[in-house]
Amino acid sequence: MDLTQTLGMSAKGMAAQSTRLRVIAENLANSATTGSSPGAAPYRRKIITFENAMDKSLGTSAVRVRTIAPDNSAFPRKYDPANPAADTTGYVKMPNVSSFVEVMDMKEAQRSYTANLNVMETTRGMITRTVDLLR
Repeated sequence: MDLTQTLGMSAKGMAAQSTRLRVIAENLANSATTGSSPGAAPYRRKIITFENAMDKSLGTSAVRVRTIAPDNSAFPRKYDPANPAADTTGYVKMPNVSSFVEVMDMKEAQRSYTANLNVMETTRGMITRTVDLLR
């Protein structure tokens, strides 16, 4: 693998983590979005999964987003009879988004993004030093 392939691999990793951060931001933004009518389903958390796939332009396998799918875990219920989405017993289905889990996922995505950025910076430095030697 040459250095330009290394840059491409890091760019793919950064793109995947950027997509992950977008999904996390969407989950956090909708963490209090309930249904609009009694018993209606609230916002359902989304989960992103990755896979290794052959990238013909790089000549090797690289990470990519496999799916962005709904989290099928149960909705927590909250007693709020004044809410328009409350059922006959006064309970409202709340989104299955945990701010704690989302923040932990965000930190992990940030670390992965930073690691890929560091690889790009190091690779760029190596390319620059090589070009300087050839002058």
